[in-house]
Amino acid sequence: MDELAAARRRQGLSQTLVAARMGTSQSAVARLERGDLDPRLSTLERYAQAVGQTVDWQVRPPPETT
Repeated sequence: MDELAAARRRQGLSQTLVAARMGTSQSAVARLERGDLDPRLSTLERYAQAVGQTVDWQVRPPPETT
């Protein structure tokens, strides 16, 4: 989420505009950015689309410990 919020700020987009693009409220966007919510993948994808980004997920084994 930090990378997406940083993309929003770099582009000069307000939380209000991102919220409108997502179909939600500014306060919901603020809660997402603060980490107050545990968002669904679909919410992250909508946020990413609103700021012109994409979300990619990878499944991989944990790193080996020594």
